[in-house]
This record gives sequence, structure tokens and C-alpha cells, in this order.
Amino acid sequence: MTNTVRRLVSKDGRSNVKIDNVEGMVKLFLHDLWTTVVDMKWRYKITLFASTFVMTWFVFGVLFYLIGLRNGDFHADPSSNHTPCVMNVHTLTGAYLFSLETQTTIGYGFRHVSEECPLAIGALVLQLVLTGLAEIFVTGAFLAKLARPKKRAGTIKFSRCAVVCRRGGRWCLMVRVANMRSSLLIQCQLSGKLLAPHVTLEGQKTLVHQTTVDFQMDSSGECPFLLLPLTFYHVLDERSPLADLTAHSLQKRDFELLLTLNATVESTAASCQSRTSYLPQEILWGQEFRPVLANTSGTLSADFSLFHSVQICREQSHTAEKMQLEEEYRGGQGQ
Repeated sequence: MTNTVRRLVSKDGRSNVKIDNVEGMVKLFLHDLWTTVVDMKWRYKITLFASTFVMTWFVFGVLFYLIGLRNGDFHADPSSNHTPCVMNVHTLTGAYLFSLETQTTIGYGFRHVSEECPLAIGALVLQLVLTGLAEIFVTGAFLAKLARPKKRAGTIKFSRCAVVCRRGGRWCLMVRVANMRSSLLIQCQLSGKLLAPHVTLEGQKTLVHQTTVDFQMDSSGECPFLLLPLTFYHVLDERSPLADLTAHSLQKRDFELLLTLNATVESTAASCQSRTSYLPQEILWGQEFRPVLANTSGTLSADFSLFHSVQICREQSHTAEKMQLEEEYRGGQGQ
């Protein structure tokens, strides 16, 4: 995994890993039919929805037509005491319309099943049972897709870049996260994984080795209150997998930092997950995030136009000023 290779996880959290040469993939997907249907794209789902109804109308229309054909309902000169299985159905089109009226329960017009044809009554009951189950499945898949918190996760915003700055005398890797909705997210947990090549003691090279990167937020514990834009940080100490990271080695490193925010939507109690990733060139050394919160007229407001903005660390700028003053002083002494 190098910086010239496409990242494993895109900035919006989608996986870029391509799965190929899986034996019996279609069979595996059909075994888990519910997940397959729920994960379908909307255009395929709508096509499935429409085709399910049209096909069941047609299949049972053909069945009613065959029942009528077997019963002799379509003879040109039926006997005077002949009773059709389905009244006023003389063609396949009529049988199709009768099937549609039955399944949609819009109410029969002048077509209806006669009492003297048990086969037609049995087909009518079978259609209502089977199509009822099909409607429950398709409607449930629609509702499940609409209720998925995937879109809610899209309103969780990560900073475009991560920064490295000194906090409390320690170098810290920091990212900014915000909830774009007024509805709260509870039980928020931010976790990180460092994805990088790794060589084992036996000399075997692993293209993607995962190492946990812990992030924290001041003293609020593992579940901060994500009401305002927050900055999470990871301390670059001896326990960190990035302990040897420096300003000079950063751009030469080969890794991808995957961040995952797990939370619970307060209004629906559904779990949602938002992901992003950072490459070495997206980590800015010696920078810090510009403040986005302001107290205007007694109201705390967040200016999201500054959400991705960074500036030179205050401590670093003070150090640069100090070095400049020392150089000027030494220059004056030399004169």
C-alpha cells in the first residue's frame, strides 16, 4: 500500500477493496436473500418491486385461464346448464384483469369466482396467501432500507485533514468531528486503525497489517457529548504505533489511518457508523485547527466555514519568534 495506490477506504467511508473469484457467489447471495435485497440499489429495488407484482398478476392470470380452459368455459356454444369457474372471463386478458383485481383487493366488478368450481377457489386462496407473503417481503425490504441509519451517518462530518500539534507538552495527532444535525448522537465512540505493510519475524510480508490507534477527548471518557464540533486526539508517545513519526519522516511513511465513529441516534435508538481515512499527505505537522465556536449575543454558534481550516500551532509560532529574536540578538552582538 503506497501513496500512489488507491486508498483502501475512501474519504466518505466506502470500501475500495474489490472482491474477485469467489466460487458460488450468486448462491451465497441467494442464501442471504434478505440482506441482498436490502443492499440493492434503489433502481434495482424499484424494478424488483414492480416486476414482483406484474409477474404474480400474470402467473395467476394464466392459472385462472387454464382452469377455465379445462372447465370448458371458452367453448363457442356452451350448454345451457354450464357454470364457468370465473364469471365473465373469456380471454387471457380477462383472466389477467381478474388476477389483478383479486391481488390488489380493489373489489370485483362483474368478474368473480363461481361457487361450483373448487379448483378456482383453491387458486384464489393460494394467490392471496403467496402474494401476501411476497408483498410483506418487498414492503419490508423497502422500509428496512429507508430506516437504515446510513444517511444519518452521512451527516457526521470529519475534518478533511488531520493535524499534529503539541498539547500539554506532548505531540498529539488530532482530528475534528461534528454532528451536522440538531438531533443528538449518544454513546459516541471514535476508534482508529493503522493500516500499513508489515514484515513478521519470519520474514513474511503482510500488505495490510492492522494496529489499534486509541483516540480520546479531554476528560469526558470514551463517550463524549457530540453536541458541538469536537477535536479528538491521539498521543504520540512510546505506546503509540506512530511513536517514531516526525515532521521529516511523515511524507515518507506508507500507511493509512482509518477512523470509525460509532454512535446511537437518539430519536430512533438505531446504531450508525461513519468512517473516513487519512493518508500521510493528509496529516499536517505543526498545524492546529482554527476555532469554530463563538459566543455571539449570548448564543454559542459554530461557524462551519472554518471547520477544515488550520493554522500554525501557537507554540510553534512562539518558538519561531523566539529563534528570530535570538538570531537578531546574536547579530547585534557580533557588530
